[in-house]
Amino acid sequence: MSFSSRVKNELTRHVDAGRHCNIAEISALINICGEVSVHEDKQVSIKFQTENPAVARKYFTLIKKTFNINTEVLVRQNTQLKKNRVYFLYITDSDNSLKVLKATGLIEEKDGKILRRPGIHPLIIKSTCCKRAYIRGAFLGAGSLSNPEKTYHLEFVNQEYKHSKDLQELINSFNMDAKIIKRKNHYIVYLKEGEQIVDLLNVMEAHLALMDLENVRIIKEMRNNVNRIVNCETANLKKTVSAAIRQVEDIEYIDKTIGLSSLPKNLEEIARYRIKYTEASYKELGAMLDPPVGKSGVNHRLRKLSSIADRLREQKGGL
Repeated sequence: MSFSSRVKNELTRHVDAGRHCNIAEISALINICGEVSVHEDKQVSIKFQTENPAVARKYFTLIKKTFNINTEVLVRQNTQLKKNRVYFLYITDSDNSLKVLKATGLIEEKDGKILRRPGIHPLIIKSTCCKRAYIRGAFLGAGSLSNPEKTYHLEFVNQEYKHSKDLQELINSFNMDAKIIKRKNHYIVYLKEGEQIVDLLNVMEAHLALMDLENVRIIKEMRNNVNRIVNCETANLKKTVSAAIRQVEDIEYIDKTIGLSSLPKNLEEIARYRIKYTEASYKELGAMLDPPVGKSGVNHRLRKLSSIADRLREQKGGL
């Protein structure tokens, strides 16, 4: 089972006690997965469609609990994806359909006609708890979440720009930064920051999925920190080794041309220790000297040796 499916299964088991929150969740489900039909005789019906049996069961339960309406259920095999079934839930009684649609703010009357209202009705999401319920319903209807072990990406797919824009603003009212992109004929409301996805799971009250995601984030963060430390230490080691190789080459060149004994005592001493202990750090080299010196002192003497070697090479090149 995918991580996204696990989140949805958890959300389908969450049923709010408040009727207003249930109405908000139903509104989101119908807005995304529903089809409202207004016939010539002004008879109205609602068709709800999903491939997720748990979502179909949640919708059925919400309609029954909130409006005491039984929906007709039809199951068909998906002709394109033979393994998947498609669940259709119908409210065919016009009075019942109108009751649901008016309560959820999905229709409006204009010039004696019943029209589908675009976007999210502001009264449906007036309370914070209803905002949470609406986002939960929207995720159940058209949300998906990638495997957090690979990448962080949560999205809602919708065909209507107005609803996508309203949903984006609703999510961002919880101090998030959801964005919208167009993909073919659909509008995608998405989040890509792991921390914000955790916050949204908390908003939808998917607490088990939230803990799973947090565990993955902690492990990934620890792994990334270890990798950064290792990479840093490896880079420093390469830098140290490269510097030691250059220093040994300079000292050997000085020894070959003028001899180490011609150097001042302090430079001769560090030169001989560097050749003998090529892998020693500046701190270790400094402790070997008499009297001992610090890392900066060792670095200063080795830089002087490098300057002497460069000067000798220039003099040889000028001859």
